[in-house]
Amino acid sequence: MDFPAMRSDPAQRQLRAQVQTRWTSASTPVKHVDPILIAAGIMLALIGLLAIYSAKYGPLTTQGLPTDLYVTRQAMALVIGLVAMTVAAAWDYRSLRTWSSLLYIASVLMLVLVLLVGAEVNGATSWISLGGFQFQPSELAKIGFIIGAAAYLNERRVDGAGAVLGVLGLLAPPLVLIVLQPDPGTGSVLLFVAFVIMLVVGVRARYLVALALIALVGLGTLVSFGEEWELLEPHQIARFSSFANPEGEACAQGACYNTDQSLIAIGSGQFNGKGLFQGTQTNLSYVPENHTDFIFTVIGEEFGFVGAITILGLFGVVLYRCLHIAATARDRFGMVIASSVAALLAFQLFVNVGMTVGIMPVIGIPLPFVSYGGTSLIATFAMLGLVQNVHMRRFRS
Repeated sequence: MDFPAMRSDPAQRQLRAQVQTRWTSASTPVKHVDPILIAAGIMLALIGLLAIYSAKYGPLTTQGLPTDLYVTRQAMALVIGLVAMTVAAAWDYRSLRTWSSLLYIASVLMLVLVLLVGAEVNGATSWISLGGFQFQPSELAKIGFIIGAAAYLNERRVDGAGAVLGVLGLLAPPLVLIVLQPDPGTGSVLLFVAFVIMLVVGVRARYLVALALIALVGLGTLVSFGEEWELLEPHQIARFSSFANPEGEACAQGACYNTDQSLIAIGSGQFNGKGLFQGTQTNLSYVPENHTDFIFTVIGEEFGFVGAITILGLFGVVLYRCLHIAATARDRFGMVIASSVAALLAFQLFVNVGMTVGIMPVIGIPLPFVSYGGTSLIATFAMLGLVQNVHMRRFRS
């Protein structure tokens, strides 16, 4: 019953207007787009284009090739990534529960395909070539696993062993196939994401501790017997050995070269950096793979502490927004998607920057948004679109 006193109460009328506005706007998700999240991701990608151009300017000039060769390809991937982000945000994420099994199976089949017909790059069979285009199925497998795990846990009891076994069952196929490439970096990303998923849904602590111990034992076994079992390349074993013992034989044979040159580059940048195209380590290519895994050295040398803290600050914005969206998600499915993407980005950021400053082993993990790599950039923006999707539909029932 609507009493006259209530109809004339301005506070009541304002409350009803707010509720009506909230639920009316729920029918138009575009009103809830998070512009800060999008802007931070695009700014990181634009900085990445500048760093890639600088990293390859010297070598391409020496070879007589167009200096914009790599940056043009990355710019094309950025455009495709923005389209992928838009599509991922436009399609109601809850409908993905219906397609989750198909997406997961497709991502696993692509990992099988890359082992059968993939191209070997730097000792790892991680790429499929289609004409002049290459893509890395392991990047898409990250999305397939996140969606598959989120759908599996959405309406299940999560505090028992069943949830743990279910997530591990989903993790095992892509993890094994990625290790067989071999690509320990991407494998470690999937392991960390799986752990965070079980953490945020409320799996009991004793299961998480047990899983952490099993993962450590597995990593130790892989490093100890990886070469013997042909699961790791000799240079990958040397990188782990040099990290564990910087004064050992592996470093004496050159396994620490990347890290040593990286430290010189970042240290020489000091506060303001040497300036664009002025980095000695960058121009002379003293740091190997400085347009991919070691892109942070270009930023550190040429833009100094200011450039490095800008990158970290932008990542901080992205991670904060992802975690906020996870906390305000309407359902567990959306919460797992947003928190998984935050975990993935945070882990890759920590390991990639850690590699360049010597606090993490060199395991070939790119810096999201920034490193050269079309598949990685497209997949990262697609995941950002999924997070945006969760945010845009947080008011829908």
